[in-house]
Amino acid sequence: MNGPDQGHAWPSAPAPHATPVLHWQLHDVAQLPAMRAEVRRSIEAAGIDADVLDQLILALDEMASNALRHGGGRVEAALRLTSDSYLIEVSDSAASQPPTPAIGRDPSEGGLGLYLIARMARLHGWYASGGAKHVWALLPRS
Repeated sequence: MNGPDQGHAWPSAPAPHATPVLHWQLHDVAQLPAMRAEVRRSIEAAGIDADVLDQLILALDEMASNALRHGGGRVEAALRLTSDSYLIEVSDSAASQPPTPAIGRDPSEGGLGLYLIARMARLHGWYASGGAKHVWALLPRS
């Protein structure tokens, strides 16, 4: 992706297989600070690089807040591991609404989180299953 006006649709693709690490059911953005703190405690103990940890928390927080603000219904977030990456997957009840980064918006108004995640991720995508939209990103572990 080369900028906020290009690559505005996330690809439709299933998430790669990964081993579960952490899982949350979210109802309100007020739960996000506790989720971030749990990730920091759990993952920091494994000796992860501070920059990688910050990117992981940023991406998870952005994806979860998007689901809570725009997707609604039952929101779940999960952190999983592959052999060389962290898989973040967030689901919400807006199965017919693909994740769409903001287009033509002043960056000071927000809406650039999906672009940022796409730039940090090795792969990213979304799929619909069981009446839910699942948005995912694969971030490098080092």
